[in-house]
Amino acid sequence: MLLLPRGSRLLICFACLALFASGPVQSQQAEIATVSFSCNFPGSNPPHYGFSVTATRQASYTSDGKLNAAKDSASDPDSDAPSSDDGPFRMDFTLSPATTAHIFALAKVAHYFEGNIDSKKKNIASTGEKTLAYGEAGKNNIASYNYSLIPAVQELTTLFQNLSSAVEFGRRLDYEYRYQKLALDEETKRMEDTTTLQDVGPDLATAAPVLQKIADDPSVINPVRARAMRLLQHAGASGK
Repeated sequence: MLLLPRGSRLLICFACLALFASGPVQSQQAEIATVSFSCNFPGSNPPHYGFSVTATRQASYTSDGKLNAAKDSASDPDSDAPSSDDGPFRMDFTLSPATTAHIFALAKVAHYFEGNIDSKKKNIASTGEKTLAYGEAGKNNIASYNYSLIPAVQELTTLFQNLSSAVEFGRRLDYEYRYQKLALDEETKRMEDTTTLQDVGPDLATAAPVLQKIADDPSVINPVRARAMRLLQHAGASGK
């Protein structure tokens, strides 16, 4: 029996997700157009992650990102944080109509990832083994690359990387809110300052539930609550 490296297994898993959208019957699944993206970049955090997005705006995100950095970012002797809260993470959510439409428009421009999309240049530093896939009835394409010269592929890569940052931000916030509230100040400052906020826009709503909890919690310091409210407003999710 051939054993594949962990990263390769994850990439294959997301490739399979690309071929079948959410639904109880496989024949129905194949009718729903799906774009997936995965990245395998050992040494980064998360080292492995991926998305599956259907034309009906249903999205799934999976990663093995670690939360130890969030736990250690501030010292709180009274924290009841577990020694390890890492492990496979999955989140299902609904993308904004604009982002979903943009993903599928870019996939079309990139000819639904048919053929080779990698630049094949030898002097380009590795930024992770990435895979884009497209699936619908009668069409199933999978292409892997480190760096692509195709503008639509470059834009999709950046889009999914930014979405990953937004989801991981919400994941860290949830961890810190439960176990390490002193870390919330630094975390929310970092998110407000990053360009990812401008790029993600309404899809920061993936972090909306925990941001709303923080904004409503009088035990959290006022600057953090105010920042959480601004982030919610930016995402158009305040009060939802």
